[in-house]
Amino acid sequence: MEQEPYITLANHQGRYEQTIKKSRFILDIARIQDEGAATDYIEAIRKQERRATHHVWAYLIGDDSRTQRYSDDGEPAGTAGVPMLEVLKNNHLHDVVAVVTRYFGGIKLGAGGLIRAYAGTVADGLTTLPLVERQQRRLVKLTVDYKHYDVLKNWLLHANIKSIQTQFDVMVTIEIAIPDRLLGQVEQALNDSTAGQGRLTVESYMDVELPVVGNIHSQTMSLK
Repeated sequence: MEQEPYITLANHQGRYEQTIKKSRFILDIARIQDEGAATDYIEAIRKQERRATHHVWAYLIGDDSRTQRYSDDGEPAGTAGVPMLEVLKNNHLHDVVAVVTRYFGGIKLGAGGLIRAYAGTVADGLTTLPLVERQQRRLVKLTVDYKHYDVLKNWLLHANIKSIQTQFDVMVTIEIAIPDRLLGQVEQALNDSTAGQGRLTVESYMDVELPVVGNIHSQTMSLK
């Protein structure tokens, strides 16, 4: 079964603000690892924005989102915390806590307007922040003689395979992290560039974080 994408913030935290019918909606979002960090962050935002009307929040923790919490903080039930949580879930966000602070501007939005405002603030804010997707890659070591190093390095460059590190000793060892489907291609390139004199060592899997390219949406219903 294909694993659900694991997407999270590239940076520790971010902020976004917009005004909807004279109400200010401020998103503060952070990358966290446990509930203690989530609750500490929520409390810090409450103190920072102590004059605000509402501090609505939601968070997801764990690869399988095993920990999910939200609060409407006084807004009508189902119009604030749940829509925020659904946006995080439907965009495959993990290990994040989102707080939307509202400064009421005097115009009531109604249930539908509140849902769109809270969900939209989270979604719009995410489009302004760098996100990463964690993927599994196989750690591979390529060991070659110095005379073959430049040829292999250029091939990796053109194949858009970045080295993790390069060790210069008696031989040169280049460490790369690649999906299993590229193992055969890399092995063939190693043999071609070294006339079969290079050595390929396949090691364990490792997690890498790659920039996310795609559209964030404000979907608040479960996606199939």
